[in-house]
Amino acid sequence: MRILVIIGTRPEAIKLSPVIHRLNDRSEINTCICLTGQHRELLVQGLADFHITPHHNLDVMHDRQSLNSISSRILADLPRILDLERPDWILVQGDTTSAMAAAVTGFQHGIKVAHVEAGLRTGDPEQPWPEEMNRRIIGQVANLHFAPSQTARDNLLREGIPAANIVVSGNTVIDALLLARSMEHSQALANLPPRSCQQPLIVCTLHRRENLTRSRLLQVEQALVALAERGNQIVFPVHPNPALTATIRRLQNSHPHLHILRPLSYVPFIQLLAQATLVLTDSGGIQEEAAFLGKPLLVMRRCTERPEVLNEGAMLVGTDSHAILKAAQTILDTPDRFGRPAGAFTDLGAGQASHKIAEYLLSHQAAAA
Repeated sequence: MRILVIIGTRPEAIKLSPVIHRLNDRSEINTCICLTGQHRELLVQGLADFHITPHHNLDVMHDRQSLNSISSRILADLPRILDLERPDWILVQGDTTSAMAAAVTGFQHGIKVAHVEAGLRTGDPEQPWPEEMNRRIIGQVANLHFAPSQTARDNLLREGIPAANIVVSGNTVIDALLLARSMEHSQALANLPPRSCQQPLIVCTLHRRENLTRSRLLQVEQALVALAERGNQIVFPVHPNPALTATIRRLQNSHPHLHILRPLSYVPFIQLLAQATLVLTDSGGIQEEAAFLGKPLLVMRRCTERPEVLNEGAMLVGTDSHAILKAAQTILDTPDRFGRPAGAFTDLGAGQASHKIAEYLLSHQAAAA
């Protein structure tokens, strides 16, 4: 069986790397990896963390590229790889424009599509944008849907996806996190200033397009400065989106407790997250990672496609500075009410998702033969 794995961004690289390793363990499977290049430096970084070497790169990345440009280049260039590799399956992950365009290309060429992390929905086409519509489109063209949770499976059933085509696998991000925690301790955090055991550590990330407006960024800035002034140590690895870096990097010297970093590779980031007292993020993957690590979590979005983390105690706060400050202070004043033991949260699996995906693809292929 020949499987073509499509990877466009660092989150896809992180979440698909454990799957690729499992597929490579099986002699019956020939696995080929094609990068779209939707991200460049971050994507290479994500692959290097897990020692993954790609076979092809569409290299669609250009300065100031539009989503239409990414889609059109993948739709035009991926067929060449399909003709060369002749895969039985195309494997895509998540909700990126790369995943959507690759899934549509596979459908148009009569190649079966398997979707990892299928069935996540907010119910709002613009939250997050364009990811919510990307994953709905993938859901309509995919042949196999690897849902991370029962909730995701139920979403797919409501959309008319046959139950026989849905597998509740768990989320491969838990597999990746456990792999990262087993790796040698990184020195990337060595330059952070020391802090006392009593000083809270807040880890913050922000990258969603809908949050990169001037007004929302200003609200987040105000909240971070106020939290730093209250004695909290804040570490903010900044995504290299120009719309974000131009605004956030001016915070670099605004307070001695506020530390703006370049993007961290995955292993040191997980090590940082494991030390956190509180996590502020708009990232989907970090919601899952923080929940699994038992970390109190504030989600800087209006809604989330991961209701499991809300059931675990995470709070939706949006980007309003007053809402962020109020919720953060509540958690920091009573941390024992909100923290959990690492690994206690298993609604998205316990590290076996990649194994389930590889085994199901093999058994499905054998049954179809």
